[in-house]
Amino acid sequence: MRLISAALALGGVALVSLPAVAAADTPANPNCLGVVTAQRAVAHHDLGDHASSQEEPRLGLGNVTRLILGEDAHIGDFGAFLGEIDGDDATHCP
Repeated sequence: MRLISAALALGGVALVSLPAVAAADTPANPNCLGVVTAQRAVAHHDLGDHASSQEEPRLGLGNVTRLILGEDAHIGDFGAFLGEIDGDDATHCP
């Protein structure tokens, strides 16, 4: 009953603590695409077109990632890849 009351007090959201389980296909830095993109935007101010400005259909970043890096690749891996191949010291994944 106490757990139900706590969940209701939080607006119906129950917080559950689960043990961390590392997935075999999780990259070292899953946020790397966002990191590299933000670095590029700050350093060069040449990003910013929204996906909606592109023609339909779009392949999508997840599909591009798997097409270039293989079926098991994660979008974070793609960010690391882009940060490595662009030859720009301003973009890298820590």
